[in-house]
Amino acid sequence: MTERNDTQPSNTNLPAVITQDDASNRVTRAILDFISQIPDSKVHSHRDPDVEARRLANRAAQRAAVTAGTLALPPGPLGWLTILPELITIWKIQAQLVSDIAAAYGKHAELGREQMLWCLFRHTSAQAFRDLVVRLGDRLIFRRVSYGVIERVAKQIGVKVTQRALGEGLSRWMPVIGAIGVGGYAYYDTRQVAATAMAMLKSEIGVAEGDDDVSVVATQTQEVQATRLH
Repeated sequence: MTERNDTQPSNTNLPAVITQDDASNRVTRAILDFISQIPDSKVHSHRDPDVEARRLANRAAQRAAVTAGTLALPPGPLGWLTILPELITIWKIQAQLVSDIAAAYGKHAELGREQMLWCLFRHTSAQAFRDLVVRLGDRLIFRRVSYGVIERVAKQIGVKVTQRALGEGLSRWMPVIGAIGVGGYAYYDTRQVAATAMAMLKSEIGVAEGDDDVSVVATQTQEVQATRLH
């Protein structure tokens, strides 16, 4: 008769197995749902938008850090269940931040789904935006693209976000230490969103329907730069 070894580790406390593809698909769907609406802002155009933007960024980063750290406190499997809700909650804080910064610069009307996607996730996966955004000197040209292209960009972002989120998920088995790390990253991530938004709003924002429009804008930009040199 085989004697039972009670010292062997049990899997009863481990989270249910979630494949990275499944998690990535969930994140992608959440991104697509999230960017469908641009938040309104109660912030008014500011005489010194840089100062106001930094103030807004500090406040939002602190709020994101506290929110993410709190959601990361539940230990073990419960911690895993909070990952997607945490991401969505942080995105809401960051999207409102982008909206408020745009309002401070007097450019809220120029925000669309492409611009919001750029501000929220450019620092996460810059490569994903190669078919969406073209930089021409001091101008940022956003291609107006189909839903299919937006979906492809969101999938690439979703993969990157999922890889990081699943890595963070492991730290949730150490609730206090993990919460500090998750909160710290949320603070840093929100500051990166603010930096991207400020850089975009300081630039001239253009919209092109396709490659032909981008070529026209590029020619116009070159002509303007040539004129300034003379």
